[in-house]
Formats: sequence, structure tokens, C-alpha cells
Amino acid sequence: MTVRILRWSTGCAAAVSVALLAAGVALAYVDRHLVPASQTGWTVSNTSLQMVNAAVPVAGFVLASRRPENRIGRLFLVAGLALGLSGFSNQYALHALVADPGSLPAGRAFAWLFNWTSVIPIAMLAFLFLLFPTGHVRSPRWRPAAWFVGGAFALTTAWMLIAASRLWAHPFALYGPGSPGGLSALFFLMAEFLISAALLVSVAALVVRFAKSTGEERLQLKWCAAAALLLAVVFVASIWTNSAVVNVLQSLALACLYTAIAIAVLKYRLYEIDRIISRTLAYAIVTGLLVGVYAGVVLLATHVLAIKSPVAVAGSTLVAAALFSPLRSRVQRAVDRRFNRARYDADQIVAAFAARLKDAVELDAVQTDLAGVVQNALEPAHVSVWMRPPD
Repeated sequence: MTVRILRWSTGCAAAVSVALLAAGVALAYVDRHLVPASQTGWTVSNTSLQMVNAAVPVAGFVLASRRPENRIGRLFLVAGLALGLSGFSNQYALHALVADPGSLPAGRAFAWLFNWTSVIPIAMLAFLFLLFPTGHVRSPRWRPAAWFVGGAFALTTAWMLIAASRLWAHPFALYGPGSPGGLSALFFLMAEFLISAALLVSVAALVVRFAKSTGEERLQLKWCAAAALLLAVVFVASIWTNSAVVNVLQSLALACLYTAIAIAVLKYRLYEIDRIISRTLAYAIVTGLLVGVYAGVVLLATHVLAIKSPVAVAGSTLVAAALFSPLRSRVQRAVDRRFNRARYDADQIVAAFAARLKDAVELDAVQTDLAGVVQNALEPAHVSVWMRPPD
């Protein structure tokens, strides 16, 4: 009965969050021509972000129902509710106060709600880094860090509540061009400092946990680290070029982070992370090298040898295609040696066995050697070799 109630409650929370996000996107579509461009939510980047945000409550439902003892699922659910409430409140207030004034009731109340609920998902992200992957701090020594993170976000939320209440008559001035100045600006700077400090402490806790982790926990942290690295790369790209494509890629990177965290907590195909990292690094290195070779051959052919551009491009393409397979093999071996050592060692053991098998003549020796190879490469609990008797 308790498990059924838990799944029902988490399912309802996730469904409400997804419904709020969908309603916010629908309102943004309705008001796409009625709201100023600086405030409208009907853009490619914002719409893709809201669609990805729907993955937060879904992941929370899966984790909370499958791993109820782990707090990570509940953090996802709270963050999903906050994201849904914040996104819907913003679009509702824009419709009620800007697009069609007076058409919907309580427009200022929803704007007030949006002005402070947007802090909650950031707080859940900080606690996620602090508690991942077990749902608990690494040791009692990190409890003061948890209290600091909680206190920092409690103060920030309290200040945002006060600021939103003071700006009840002008709710869009809190984040807009006419944002508060003077003492209010000082409090905003303090709030930003507290949020930054809390996130820094949480990330430090995750880094320390990764450095001191072993076995299964280290694999869980690798999933999170790989997805976080991808998100960081896309985020840096968004700083240099703020295009819609990069914003969509950033949303997809966020979805990859949510998926990686869910896989790590559920421990589903956990041991695939080393293979994913090695393959990703290998193809990234190969792509970079081939692009460099392609550009170098084109420049050499067109500027030094004075070959016509179409011929140079065709020749460069052929050179890059010819180099792909041998280059990928060499790079893959080098990457596996560093990032996927277990697979590299297994391949070496199998290759050595294949070389010995060419000169083997005794069946018993081959059988013993085969059992030893399987034991060393796969480390099973039990190994046995069955030989079909001769006819």
C-alpha cells in the first residue's frame, strides 16, 4: 500500500509539472505576436528548453518510484514542480498583464510567483551535486556544507520574496531593464554571491567525491562527469556564439545530463560509461585531426601548388577518407589504453591467445589456455569448457 501511494503521489507531481510546462508553451504560442520580443517565450531556444525541462519531473518520477530511498528522485520532482510553476506563471502573467490586459484574473499574483520560484531549481541543482549519487553527503564532515547551501538559498529565496512583494505594482521590473537600483541592487549582488558560493561548494563536494571514489560509485560519477563536460563545452560555445542552434544544443546537453544522472542512480548499464567515453574521445580526436588535414591539404593545393579549388577540395576529401580508418584504429587504441583499460587489456589477452593458437597442437593445452583467457579477460564467477565427444 505504501509503495502504491508513493508511486501515485510522485506520478501526480510529475504529471502536474509536465502539464504546467505544456500550458506555458501553449500560452507563449498564443501570445507570440502580442508580447514584446524581449519578453516573449515563443522562441526556438526557449521552446526547446521548456521541452527539455519536462524531462526533469519524468526523471524524478522514475527515480523516486524505483529508488525511493535515494533523495535524488525527490530533488528532481521538486525542481520539476518549480520549473513548471515558474514557466507557467511567467506566461500567464504576460498574457494577463501585457498581451490581453484584464483577460485573466490574478495576473500580478502569478508574476509575483514567477519572480521568486525561479530560484528553487538552482537550489535543487546545488543539492543534487552535493548528494549525488547516493542521496547522502559523503561523510559527516560535509554536513556543514549542506547547511551552508541550504542557508544560502533560504536567504536568497527570502530576499526574492521580499523584492517581488515590493514590486507588486511593477512585477516585470525585477528582471527587466528597470530592475531595482540602490540598496536593492546591493541585495541582488549579495544574492548572486550566495548562489555562486553555494554552487561552488556543491561542485567541490562532487569533485572530492569523484577523486576518492572507487568501484561502482566511481562509475556512477563518471556518467555525471561525462554529461557535465558535454554541457560545459556547449555552454562555452554559447558564450562565443549566441545562436538558436547552440541554444538548442545546450537544451539537448541538459537532457543528456538528466539522462546520465538517472542511469547512474538506477545503475542501468552502468559499466558502459568507459566504452562511451573512449568512443566519444576517439571520434572527437579523429574528427579534429581530419579537419586539420583537410584544411591543410586545401590550403597547400590552392595557395602553394596553384591547383584549382574544385580539384583541391576533391583531393582533400579523398585524402581524409583514406586516412579515416587507420587513424581511427590508432587513436582508438591509444584512448582505450587510457580511458577504457579493461577493454584494452581484454583485447590484448585475446590477441595473444590467437597468436598462441596458431602453434597449438594439444587439445588439452588449448582447453586450459582458453579457460585461462576467459578468466583473465572477463573475470567470471565460474569457467568451464565443454568439448563435444568425437563421433
